[in-house]
Amino acid sequence: MTNERRVLVHQNRQALAGSVAARFLTNMVDVLHEQDIAHVVLTGGSVGIAVLEAINESAARDTIDWSRVNFWWGDERWVPRADRERNELQAREALLDHVDVPQKNIHAFGASDDHIDADADALDAAAARYTAELLAHAPKGEQYPRFDVTFLGVGPDGHVASLFPHRSGIRERAASVVTVRDSPKPPVDRLSLTRPVINSSNRVWLVLAGSDKASALGLALAGASRDEVPAAGIKGRYRTVFFVDNDAAAQVPESLIAPAY
Repeated sequence: MTNERRVLVHQNRQALAGSVAARFLTNMVDVLHEQDIAHVVLTGGSVGIAVLEAINESAARDTIDWSRVNFWWGDERWVPRADRERNELQAREALLDHVDVPQKNIHAFGASDDHIDADADALDAAAARYTAELLAHAPKGEQYPRFDVTFLGVGPDGHVASLFPHRSGIRERAASVVTVRDSPKPPVDRLSLTRPVINSSNRVWLVLAGSDKASALGLALAGASRDEVPAAGIKGRYRTVFFVDNDAAAQVPESLIAPAY
């Protein structure tokens, strides 16, 4: 495998979600054939959740031994656990509550109503706890698991996870998790994996749809700086794929588009 970026274009959002879901299920079959457990990083957003819904609706869903899959998140909004804006809640409703995955395999970020540590800043404490959980599931001598697939959305400004343009989070290299206290989109407080953690993934799948994403995608593929367009700084160890619809692909050079199959 190579780690060159590929762009796969689909006719519309529905076709995009279905295609990514099918690829994910096929990939998980292969991964679980080669190793005992898998680690997957989920994303929020309308398209990311649509992919999870398509996985749930697939006839191939139950070909996966979900007890061997661990789920993580690229970022989370600092809201109460039952808040409709929470990525974890949306993922549970879309997929996780419908498959036989043990609760111990669902590694959610802390929530604002968890009361994690009364003697420390709650957001900092939640970041420390997630850092420790990553470490607990990492191979010896490493800081985080070996992720098999990391899903990411891309914002109109090019942000991924909660790593925003011209903010310190996208430049962080030492920490596994960062706190975000001044997000340019609400809610202002968030938690996010850092770029080195994301880029350690074997496969990074960026899934985006809509004409409002076209500029960011074009800039990311044209070599913009990661500070300007964080998506430009994302590259998986073995494979980096941008799954997009026709509208989002409007500014992608034809030479970078691979056939969607």
